[in-house]
Amino acid sequence: MLTNNRTRQLITDGLPAFGLLNAVPTPWMIEMIGHAGYDFVILDTEHMSTNPESLEHMIRAAECASVTPLVRVPGIDRAAITRALDSGAQGIVVPRVRNAAEAQEVVQMARYAPAGQRGITGGRTTGFGTLPLKEYLRQANQEVLIVLMIEDQDGIENREAILDVAGVDWVLPGAVDLSQSLGWPGDPFHSSVNHAIAELAASCRGRPVEFCALPRSPGQLTEWREWGAKAFLLGEDRSLLFKYLKSHLATCRTEPSSY
Repeated sequence: MLTNNRTRQLITDGLPAFGLLNAVPTPWMIEMIGHAGYDFVILDTEHMSTNPESLEHMIRAAECASVTPLVRVPGIDRAAITRALDSGAQGIVVPRVRNAAEAQEVVQMARYAPAGQRGITGGRTTGFGTLPLKEYLRQANQEVLIVLMIEDQDGIENREAILDVAGVDWVLPGAVDLSQSLGWPGDPFHSSVNHAIAELAASCRGRPVEFCALPRSPGQLTEWREWGAKAFLLGEDRSLLFKYLKSHLATCRTEPSSY
């Protein structure tokens, strides 16, 4: 059943929220992320082959572990957005948003009237009717986060208009895809990519849209904290696992007694 969005509340209270991108699509991994203390997790259905039933179980695992489940959908796709939210996601992350018209289309798909035209159903989001429908519609519009990813030059150039669309909660830069669009493929640390991301962040100033920072080094985390960011995506579980597994094995090979 729909509950208060803990991550949204943290941001509203001026506190930081820390999350991970999930690329190991199993419920136990989501539970682990929650019990490790992260505030939100982005379940990736853009690049991962996660079936709808598994996604729903992963959302249940997030609920059990008190971590806010957001779902990155494959694109501006009404069916995918509806399915994610009806499964219990407390927010959607939409990749490759390029202009205000696309941003408005996302809001229409993800919000109920009068803010949008999301299709209405009952089921687990209403506690199978435990939460009265009118109250559920009101709460859903209040609690669900809409996060737009800006991942190419068009999105950067149109950022002001995108951020002015009512109903958008966060923007998240996609540094690797930006590097490709800006002519430096595979170099997310390039100065032109950093400049574009800084421009996007600056445009959030004075607007009710939160900039979600994706620090790729300890130095960047410090910089974004000093800048005033409150939402942080701290990488991907797959990458963190792989790095630790390699490090653990290397340590054990050279210093068996440290195991």
